[in-house]
Amino acid sequence: MAVIERDVVIIGGGPAGLAAAMYAARAKLSTLVIEKANPGGQCRTTYSMENYPGFARGMTGPELMDRFADHAKEFGAEIVRDAVASADFTGDEHVLRTAKGDEYRAKAVIVAVGAEPRTLNLPGEHELRGKGVSYCATCDADFFEDLDIVVIGNGDAAVEEAMYLTKFVNSATMIVVHDEGVLDATAIIRDRAFKNPKMKWVWNSVVEEINGDGIVESVTLRNIKTNESTELPTNGVFVFVGTVPKTDFLRGSGLELDARGYVPTTAQLETNVPGVFCAGDARVKYLRQVVTAAADGAIAAVAAEKYIHEEETFRESVLEPELPVMVAFWSPTSQASLDFLPAVERVASRRQGQMELVKIDIYKNQRVAKRYGIETAPTIAFFRGGELIEKAPWPTTEHDLELEADRI
Repeated sequence: MAVIERDVVIIGGGPAGLAAAMYAARAKLSTLVIEKANPGGQCRTTYSMENYPGFARGMTGPELMDRFADHAKEFGAEIVRDAVASADFTGDEHVLRTAKGDEYRAKAVIVAVGAEPRTLNLPGEHELRGKGVSYCATCDADFFEDLDIVVIGNGDAAVEEAMYLTKFVNSATMIVVHDEGVLDATAIIRDRAFKNPKMKWVWNSVVEEINGDGIVESVTLRNIKTNESTELPTNGVFVFVGTVPKTDFLRGSGLELDARGYVPTTAQLETNVPGVFCAGDARVKYLRQVVTAAADGAIAAVAAEKYIHEEETFRESVLEPELPVMVAFWSPTSQASLDFLPAVERVASRRQGQMELVKIDIYKNQRVAKRYGIETAPTIAFFRGGELIEKAPWPTTEHDLELEADRI
């Protein structure tokens, strides 16, 4: 078993992971991507990328992802073909173990494993995926302009996607397992759908098979009340029965997942674990598209670089010195901070060789401030041997600060 250490390890080589790799490597961080297949994720299965900015024509999903990967490698990112089998974020280090038996340790980890459409495993579904079977209306709607399609699913997302498709298609027929008029969608969405002249309905039915010779030609339906099977001609099948994040291996790692397996994050894509970020479709988010995944990757990488810099600077300047360290948590927006900084510097100067001074902007270093319970600026904290000895709101006079320093 090899133990490999990097500044940043990215789990997943889709658009989010590759964009993160490019930004992290460009920031001069040693960066490694672990991807179990060819880089590109779901985007690699998309024939045309007409809705990615700047590539209205002539760019396939595989071509775009190859460019992403080449760009990341151009800046020095490594891409290894392996799968992360388990992760441990409960200790001081972020540890990943792979299917090939290697162990990766990183200062920061970016989870970019993505999510995949929930499939029905129908006969013909896999064979005709990308050849009339689709899971994304935004991606593929214009390929079905003026054609007739079938939509599987009847929740809010399915009905809304079907109505979006009616802007392009001749008709959209929803196959619904419930009695006539009953949908799992909310009332307002249901009512709008029923008023849409391009929407058609087949009730009490399920799709049993998707048929076609190289391209979708029809679906086989079964009425669940009569058990009668019929064949419905169609040019395409859109499946909207939810998505599944690929995060099972993270259970027990210390990383928080929601009830569906998605990763909650902050606006900076931070997770509940310091130094672990999540980008792309595996996180809780509003829109799952290549462009939003790439944006996530950039944000996560910049946040990871800031995290690493902040942690290393604090360790080197505050935790590792042998002398006691007086830390002035201040803010440029606090007049009290600005007024008293000169006094702090004078007190530190008089103890040169006995005590070190470190000034920390509480706004730029929120994570460190939060860790030590520093909620307001100005605040003085004293460290010795890597441990917090004392903290107090900013003394009112230089003499008070002298007394505080003398007690350390």
